[in-house]
Amino acid sequence: MTVETLIASLHLVTPELILAVGAMVLLMIGVFSGDRSTNVVTGLAVALLVFSGAWLIVSDPSGQAFNGAYIADGYSRFMKILALIGSITAMIMAVGHARYDHLDKFEFPVLLVLATLGVMLMISANNLITLYMALELQSLALYVVAAINRDSLRSTEAGLKYFVLGALSSGMLLYGMSLVYGFTGNTGFEQIAAVLSQGEPGLGLIFGLVFVLAGLAFKISAVPFHMWTPDVYEGAPTPVTAFLAAAPKIGAMAILVRIVIDAFLPIFAEWQQIVVFISIASMVLGSVAAIGQKNIKRLMAYSSIGHMGYALVGLAAGNDTGVAGVLLYMMIYLVMTLGTFACIMAMRRKEGGNVESIDDLAGLSTTRPFMAFVLTALMFSLAGIPPLAGFFAKYFVFVAAIEAKLYALAIIGVVASVIGAYYYLRIVKVMWFDEAKGEFDRTAIELRLVFGLSGLFVVGYVLFGGPLGTAAEAAAKTLFN
Repeated sequence: MTVETLIASLHLVTPELILAVGAMVLLMIGVFSGDRSTNVVTGLAVALLVFSGAWLIVSDPSGQAFNGAYIADGYSRFMKILALIGSITAMIMAVGHARYDHLDKFEFPVLLVLATLGVMLMISANNLITLYMALELQSLALYVVAAINRDSLRSTEAGLKYFVLGALSSGMLLYGMSLVYGFTGNTGFEQIAAVLSQGEPGLGLIFGLVFVLAGLAFKISAVPFHMWTPDVYEGAPTPVTAFLAAAPKIGAMAILVRIVIDAFLPIFAEWQQIVVFISIASMVLGSVAAIGQKNIKRLMAYSSIGHMGYALVGLAAGNDTGVAGVLLYMMIYLVMTLGTFACIMAMRRKEGGNVESIDDLAGLSTTRPFMAFVLTALMFSLAGIPPLAGFFAKYFVFVAAIEAKLYALAIIGVVASVIGAYYYLRIVKVMWFDEAKGEFDRTAIELRLVFGLSGLFVVGYVLFGGPLGTAAEAAAKTLFN
């Protein structure tokens, strides 16, 4: 690699360099100042993420770096901005809860920055090796933050389960990559696609494809690789759960879409069957398994599984319309999820600490009317009830499936959505019609800001959603150019 190529590559990866160098500086500040520097490190970490996002928006980098191992285009820019918004919001939400959940350690914001760095590198990965290194950087940081509350048995158990199952998924992914490399002789996505377009794929390559998709399906918690999700969502500290449900899901879905479109599009018929299967399984299980849940964090885990299934409906179409639907779905899902977790974090009794039972929301319309209204709007949106944002998210992916003649997939998605509406409406019923059990403690200003803006987004999407849809379409088109 020449000096000129290296300099051009560094220009393209500036957003990632900002986070990498910044994380090292923050780590040194924390090491030499101790835990008293937690607030300073957290503030600087948020500033780092904001600066990285601003650089992305202003510079709009495009091209390939490091001999094609890294790619910057409109698609990666769109998804990185979403991931950064998720990380920034989750970190801000954690500020008020740091002391309650024993997150008041300087390592916590540093680990979130490193996890975000892994997510951003994963979104721009254009090579199997780059993908694996970025995925492991993200995963190692997440294993630690899931178990960061060492005084909590639930948090320790969540971290251990996440680590063991995550290691299994990484092994499957790596094995699949080795098969793909063995049968194509390449690790670059473009080169793999060129080899696949020359003839029928061999059985070994199909096995490799299956293992690669299985490893990535774990990261988006799609069925049948969803086992970790309910336990980790429930056991991890709520601010960590909010982060897990945001940026890492965006990154995993982004690379799943990129690898099947950029590398495996010539064998579309083969991977379409896999995507259709995990989409149907995720939608059905996410809709049915959540019905009996009493813990709202576990319910949100199954809700997340279902929503990943709906997003995959657009991917199964295999065209730019379907991918645009996936991008729009992930954007709306991000806002709905962060808003809901802000409400969950606000469920704190004056004397009893944090509570997570759905029954604890009883009478919320009387004790906290604004929070009840916002959470109602978010539940209706998650259920896909018009004219809220969640309805448009599902509408676009189902339309893409119908255009691709995947009628059965679209019908199953609609039926699963109707079934899933039950447990969202049950939460609304508890808030508005059950007798109040007690009042929650005063809500932190950052939480009120997050769920207030989320509620405004889902309610007002019908008025300003056009430009966002146009941006998603433009980003999806760059993936097919």
